[in-house]
Amino acid sequence: MTETLLTVENLHLSFAGQPVINGISFQINKGETFALVGESGSGKSLAALSVLRLHPTQAYLQADTIQLADIDILRTPESELCQVRGQRVAMIFQDPMSSLNPVMTIGQQVAETIQLHFSMAKKQRIEKVLVLLQQVGIPDALRRMNEYPHQLSGGQRQRVMIAIALAGEPDLLIADEPTTALDVTIQAQILDLLKNIQQQNGMALWLISHDLALVSNIADRVAVMQSGNIVETADNKAIFSHPQHIYTQKLLQALPNINYREKQQKSDSVALLKLTDFKVHYPIRKGLLKRVVDYVKAVDGVSFTLDAGKTLALVGESGCGKTTLGKGLLSLIPNTSGRVDFHGVDLATLSREQLRVQRAAMQIIFQDPFSAMNPRMFILDIVAEGIRTLHPTTNKEEIVRQVTKILNQVGLDATALYRFPHEFSGGQRQRICIARALAVKPKLIVCDEPTSALDVSVQKQIIELLKSLQKTQNISYLFITHDLAVVAEIADEVAVMYQGKIVEQGSVEQILSQAQHPYTQKLLSAVPILVK
Repeated sequence: MTETLLTVENLHLSFAGQPVINGISFQINKGETFALVGESGSGKSLAALSVLRLHPTQAYLQADTIQLADIDILRTPESELCQVRGQRVAMIFQDPMSSLNPVMTIGQQVAETIQLHFSMAKKQRIEKVLVLLQQVGIPDALRRMNEYPHQLSGGQRQRVMIAIALAGEPDLLIADEPTTALDVTIQAQILDLLKNIQQQNGMALWLISHDLALVSNIADRVAVMQSGNIVETADNKAIFSHPQHIYTQKLLQALPNINYREKQQKSDSVALLKLTDFKVHYPIRKGLLKRVVDYVKAVDGVSFTLDAGKTLALVGESGCGKTTLGKGLLSLIPNTSGRVDFHGVDLATLSREQLRVQRAAMQIIFQDPFSAMNPRMFILDIVAEGIRTLHPTTNKEEIVRQVTKILNQVGLDATALYRFPHEFSGGQRQRICIARALAVKPKLIVCDEPTSALDVSVQKQIIELLKSLQKTQNISYLFITHDLAVVAEIADEVAVMYQGKIVEQGSVEQILSQAQHPYTQKLLSAVPILVK
């Protein structure tokens, strides 16, 4: 007989009288995987926070029932809830960088949860931390234990968050987009890990995700959320085989297809960007005098050419050097050696002022949208910053008009102009970062996981927007991603990166259909396919 672990009845949440969650009800059984899916801003994350009574203090929460096994969440004192959170129920938050403590090592942060909930000697705690980091796929875990969050890639930080959540051995794990920043191979490992833990201790998993293919592979039951309402709930097979609600059907139709191939039109190619033997090495220092004993070869001899108006997708596991390569070629971080030619000009020969002017034509969309924006600036000022710098004589009315037009292009309206970044969902913040990059009309955009935080319908809009802009403005994209289905939709060529080197490169058709390198084949085999 199925035993209920969590029961939520008639949950409401409102801000200043404005409802954002409208009386939702659901239950999660022991040992089952329950998925809550929907577009960013629909209230998925707020629902999870409300169940833990972690909702924003300015919000008003009301519910008939929030019952976790024998615990009445609504009537339990806050002091007792602190013991419930982390041990009986744990949560993996969507944004790992803002959730991790920047002045504590990752080992200390994992150990903190263990120390809080278990009586264990220091040596045993360290051993358990090491095991957890290895379980979630942190390479060289013994060394990484003593590193800080900023020293890890986005995917590695997400894995640390998962390790912290698992440290308390919870009955219910709430996973808010737990694999958003992870490449497909690690994503598959994490899902296998969560499934194994479920089998071992009967842990229930509440998965919040916009990745419908992933959900179809792991969930037992699925609830679809739209504008604060649950519009459809059914078992996995029923949802994906016979969706009843029009909104569910819309989400499924928006899924990117790895088998998609757009007919390529032949044209005269003009090289916009050319990398030659490009390297970024970081010294490893040890000992009292901090002598250099070795180097981390983040980017190790990469060469490629990107033509004007084309898209080169750069794929590979997190930590392989993709983001470092993108920042290095834009001179945002120093490179060790190699040459970057943009429009036939070697960037290394430019003065600081010349490089600043040249950067108008080269923009980047960062992986983490929240840390990429000034939290004290209005969205209008964030998007308009480049316009004001390059065109200082532009009047305020014209700036507002241009910014409003760009926000509309990425699916936001004028109501966003005078709001702050923290007032938006993760997906909405990513759209703002895309708008900022587009504002100065660049010729090259380095897109570092630009759709990883977006739900499928907005992801489809953004891909279509980028393709449309490419056709009308002849923009080139270096598209860094771990989502091979998105690669199929947008790229002309694909370069596969592994441990700082490009191991295979070719057309989309060649790489996705006839991959030669074992690593590329491994990536393709790990891509989640929609199960009906």
